[in-house]
Amino acid sequence: MPLWLPYCGEAPLPTEWLVRWNLDPVLLTAMAGLALAAWRYRDRVRAGYAAAALGVAVFLFVSPFCALGSALFTVRILHDVALAAVLAPLLVAALRLHRTDLPGSPVLWTALHAMIFWLWHAPPLYAAAMSSDLAFWVMQVTIAGSAAVWRAKVVRAEAPAAAAMLLATMVSMGALGALLTFAPRAFYEPHWISARAWGLSALEDQQIAGIVMWAPASLVYLLAALAILYRALGGEKRAA
Repeated sequence: MPLWLPYCGEAPLPTEWLVRWNLDPVLLTAMAGLALAAWRYRDRVRAGYAAAALGVAVFLFVSPFCALGSALFTVRILHDVALAAVLAPLLVAALRLHRTDLPGSPVLWTALHAMIFWLWHAPPLYAAAMSSDLAFWVMQVTIAGSAAVWRAKVVRAEAPAAAAMLLATMVSMGALGALLTFAPRAFYEPHWISARAWGLSALEDQQIAGIVMWAPASLVYLLAALAILYRALGGEKRAA
C-alpha cells in the first residue's frame, strides 16, 4: 500500500503517468455544471475567459499533470503557482471581480494571500493536503480564491499601489523559494520516496521547486509591476 494517497491518486511511475487521468465523477459533474452556468449566464460572464479558466482547471485537476504532482514536489509548486498566477486572473476577468467592491484593503489582501500561500507550504499542512481530499480542496480554494480577490484589488488600485502589491507578493514568493532552495534537508515527507522513481532525491526535487518559485514565478510579478509603472508613466507623459 502507498504511504500517501493524495486526491490525484498514488504517485505514478515515469512509464505510466501519461495515462493517469483523473476521472472523478464528482469533479467532472461540478465542472460540467460550472460550464453550463457560464453559458446560461453568458450575459454576466465573459465567456472567453470562463472557457480559458475551465481549460486551466481541467489541465490542473483532470489531466495526468494532476497525478504527476503526487510524485514530484516541483510539479506541486507549478500547480500552486498556476492557481495563483494563471487561474485566479482568468476568474477575475471572467466574473468581472475587478468591478466589484470587495471588502478589505489592498494591504490586507496582499498580506492574507501571502500568508495563505506560505501556510499551505508549511510541511504539516502540506502533508495534510496530500493525505486528505477535504484538506486538498480547501488548499485549492483558499489559494485560488485569495489570489483572485488580491488580483481584483490590484486591478482597481492606482499604479503605485498596484506595483507595490505585486512587488510585495514577488518578495514573499521569492523568499519562500529561496528557503526551499537552500534548506539543508527535504521537508516534504509525501515526496521522500516518490521522487526517487524520477531520478531525484527528495532534496533535489525540493531545490528545483524552490528555484522555480524563486526565479520564473517571482519574475511574473516583477514584469507585471514594471508594466503597470511603464503604462502609468506613459500616460503622464502624454497628459503633459
